[in-house]
Amino acid sequence: MAMNPVKFVNETRAEIAKVVWPTRREVVMTTIMVFIMAALTAIFFSLVDLVIRSGLQGVLTYFGS
Repeated sequence: MAMNPVKFVNETRAEIAKVVWPTRREVVMTTIMVFIMAALTAIFFSLVDLVIRSGLQGVLTYFGS
């Protein structure tokens, strides 16, 4: 079942016309939130890594030579 190319282009244009683009403020706020969440995630995993490393060093020191 082949589709008419002209009909396809017209339907595509109709769908693109329905797209609601974000405002500049929304883009800026979303970008800031992404950077904040990335920073918080990095801090969290750094702390988790520090705790695990310290615990592992303690266990190895206790059972090591």
